[in-house]
Amino acid sequence: MGKSKLTGAWGEALAAEYLRKKRYTVVASGYRCRFGEIDLIVKNKAFLVFVEVKLRKSADFAQAMEYVDGRKQDRIRTTAALYLSENPTDLQPRFDVIEIYAPDGTQTLHPEIHHLEDAFQ
Repeated sequence: MGKSKLTGAWGEALAAEYLRKKRYTVVASGYRCRFGEIDLIVKNKAFLVFVEVKLRKSADFAQAMEYVDGRKQDRIRTTAALYLSENPTDLQPRFDVIEIYAPDGTQTLHPEIHHLEDAFQ
Protein backbone atom coordinates (compact mmCIF):
# COMPACT_ATOMS: atom_id res chain seq x y z
CA MET A 1 0.00 0.00 0.00
CA GLY A 2 1.44 3.39 -1.00
CA LYS A 3 2.05 6.22 1.44
CA SER A 4 -0.90 8.24 0.10
CA LYS A 5 -3.33 5.32 0.52
CA LEU A 6 -1.93 4.58 3.97
CA THR A 7 -2.37 8.21 5.03
CA GLY A 8 -5.90 8.23 3.57
CA ALA A 9 -6.78 5.06 5.46
CA TRP A 10 -5.42 6.65 8.66
CA GLY A 11 -7.62 9.73 8.11
CA GLU A 12 -10.69 7.59 7.42
CA ALA A 13 -10.04 5.55 10.58
CA LEU A 14 -9.80 8.78 12.62
CA ALA A 15 -13.04 10.05 11.08
CA ALA A 16 -14.81 6.74 11.76
CA GLU A 17 -13.72 6.77 15.41
CA TYR A 18 -14.81 10.41 15.77
CA LEU A 19 -18.26 9.56 14.34
CA ARG A 20 -18.62 6.47 16.56
CA LYS A 21 -18.08 8.73 19.58
CA LYS A 22 -20.91 10.92 18.22
CA ARG A 23 -23.16 7.82 18.22
CA TYR A 24 -23.04 7.04 14.52
CA THR A 25 -22.74 3.46 13.30
CA VAL A 26 -20.30 2.77 10.46
CA VAL A 27 -22.14 0.99 7.64
CA ALA A 28 -19.37 0.92 5.03
CA SER A 29 -15.86 2.20 4.46
CA GLY A 30 -14.30 2.84 1.06
CA TYR A 31 -17.44 2.03 -0.95
CA ARG A 32 -16.45 1.96 -4.63
CA CYS A 33 -18.39 1.65 -7.86
CA ARG A 34 -17.92 2.71 -11.46
CA PHE A 35 -18.95 6.29 -10.61
CA GLY A 36 -16.53 6.90 -7.75
CA GLU A 37 -15.83 6.25 -4.09
CA ILE A 38 -17.40 7.26 -0.80
CA ASP A 39 -14.95 7.30 2.10
CA LEU A 40 -17.44 6.44 4.85
CA ILE A 41 -21.12 5.61 5.06
CA VAL A 42 -22.54 5.97 8.56
CA LYS A 43 -25.99 6.15 10.11
CA ASN A 44 -27.79 7.41 13.16
CA LYS A 45 -31.49 7.28 14.04
CA ALA A 46 -32.54 9.74 11.33
CA PHE A 47 -29.87 9.82 8.61
CA LEU A 48 -27.77 7.65 6.34
CA VAL A 49 -24.71 9.84 5.94
CA PHE A 50 -22.25 9.75 3.05
CA VAL A 51 -18.98 11.17 4.35
CA GLU A 52 -16.08 12.63 2.40
CA VAL A 53 -12.91 12.72 4.52
CA LYS A 54 -10.33 15.40 3.73
CA LEU A 55 -6.93 15.21 5.41
CA ARG A 56 -4.58 18.20 5.23
CA LYS A 57 -1.44 19.33 7.02
CA SER A 58 -2.80 22.87 7.44
CA ALA A 59 -5.55 25.25 6.37
CA ASP A 60 -3.02 27.91 5.30
CA PHE A 61 -3.63 27.48 1.56
CA ALA A 62 -7.30 26.44 1.61
CA GLN A 63 -9.70 24.72 3.94
CA ALA A 64 -10.16 21.03 3.25
CA MET A 65 -13.86 21.55 2.37
CA GLU A 66 -12.78 23.73 -0.56
CA TYR A 67 -11.34 20.60 -2.19
CA VAL A 68 -14.85 19.12 -2.38
CA ASP A 69 -15.93 21.15 -5.41
CA GLY A 70 -19.13 20.85 -7.43
CA ARG A 71 -17.73 18.10 -9.66
CA LYS A 72 -16.62 16.05 -6.66
CA GLN A 73 -20.01 16.59 -4.98
CA ASP A 74 -21.82 15.41 -8.14
CA ARG A 75 -19.64 12.28 -8.29
CA ILE A 76 -20.37 11.52 -4.62
CA ARG A 77 -24.12 12.08 -5.13
CA THR A 78 -24.14 9.72 -8.14
CA THR A 79 -22.20 7.08 -6.20
CA ALA A 80 -24.59 7.48 -3.26
CA ALA A 81 -27.60 7.05 -5.57
CA LEU A 82 -26.20 3.73 -6.78
CA TYR A 83 -25.51 2.66 -3.18
CA LEU A 84 -29.11 3.53 -2.22
CA SER A 85 -30.49 1.58 -5.19
CA GLU A 86 -28.54 -1.47 -3.98
CA ASN A 87 -29.25 -0.85 -0.27
CA PRO A 88 -32.72 0.70 0.17
CA THR A 89 -33.38 2.47 3.48
CA ASP A 90 -36.02 4.58 5.17
CA LEU A 91 -33.31 6.86 6.53
CA GLN A 92 -32.88 10.34 5.05
CA PRO A 93 -29.64 10.63 3.04
CA ARG A 94 -27.19 13.39 3.98
CA PHE A 95 -23.75 14.43 2.75
CA ASP A 96 -21.12 15.45 5.30
CA VAL A 97 -17.46 16.37 5.13
CA ILE A 98 -14.93 15.57 7.84
CA GLU A 99 -11.89 17.86 7.73
CA ILE A 100 -8.81 16.59 9.54
CA TYR A 101 -5.81 18.84 10.06
CA ALA A 102 -2.70 16.87 10.96
CA PRO A 103 0.46 19.05 10.77
CA ASP A 104 2.77 16.06 11.26
CA GLY A 105 0.80 13.65 9.09
CA THR A 106 0.21 10.25 10.66
CA GLN A 107 2.61 11.22 13.46
CA THR A 108 0.24 13.98 14.67
CA LEU A 109 -0.76 13.20 18.24
CA HIS A 110 -3.86 15.41 18.40
CA PRO A 111 -5.26 16.07 14.92
CA GLU A 112 -7.91 18.78 14.64
CA ILE A 113 -11.22 17.36 13.36
CA HIS A 114 -14.13 19.40 11.97
CA HIS A 115 -17.45 17.77 11.10
CA LEU A 116 -19.47 19.70 8.51
CA GLU A 117 -22.99 18.30 8.47
CA ASP A 118 -25.14 18.63 5.34
CA ALA A 119 -22.11 20.11 3.58
CA PHE A 120 -23.42 19.91 0.00
CA GLN A 121 -26.18 22.52 0.33
